Amino acid sequence: MNVLNFPERKRNHDPLVMVTCYDFTMAAIVADSDVDLILVGDSAAMVVHGHDSTLPVDVDDMATHVRAVKRGAPDKFIVADLPFLSCRKGLGPAMEAVEVLMKAGASAVKIEGIRGQEELVRHIVDSGVPVMGHLGLTPQSVNQLGGFRVQGRSEDERERLKREALDCQAAGCFALVLECVPESLAGEITESLDVVTIGIGAGKDTDGQVLVLQDLLGLSSNFRPKFVRRYLDGRALVLDALDRFAEDVRNEAFPAEAERYAG
Repeated sequence: MNVLNFPERKRNHDPLVMVTCYDFTMAAIVADSDVDLILVGDSAAMVVHGHDSTLPVDVDDMATHVRAVKRGAPDKFIVADLPFLSCRKGLGPAMEAVEVLMKAGASAVKIEGIRGQEELVRHIVDSGVPVMGHLGLTPQSVNQLGGFRVQGRSEDERERLKREALDCQAAGCFALVLECVPESLAGEITESLDVVTIGIGAGKDTDGQVLVLQDLLGLSSNFRPKFVRRYLDGRALVLDALDRFAEDVRNEAFPAEAERYAG
């Protein structure tokens, strides 16, 4: 898949499927799946590193994750998040961050918000780098938003988000993530745009869906937002395997004869 396939998918009403991924092992599994594209998200700060927001990861952290995912899924379309404030330090530092992530193996970068960033997005696109936008709940702005809350419920917010979606498209974004917005608003935005929308907590009327891999696999024990569907009780399966391993070791059933080297 490449950036030219996205408009066709929208025209054909062929939904896009995206998952977040941060490491080689999981990426190699995703590589063999029917998933269309991978987001190496700054959510790694929370999912992988245990922070309570996405803010702590930097460009070097993101590049490390991108390289690992690229090695595991070399043929997938990989979108890399530009982390907190990396786009707000001026054009030079922003382009250096883009360069690092693209050279690490990304196919595109994702930028949260559009206000004050229109010219930057245009410059990135004009430099040959596809840009995915992100509106609604933008986790990098969690402190300004007052927490992880649904966005676009008031009429003013709805109108603002519709305008910003059009601004993302006008600036050159090839796709737009809509996070935690009412389904009706996501549908209106999707209908108004020529570029694809990918929803997370945005209902069924977007052009695609994204979930965090660990969430859909049921590996996160305490994080259960309304929009996540668990396709596997992964935590229970992993715990069972660990407990059986521990039992076999303590009962001296592991390693068995076939698992030992003679000589």
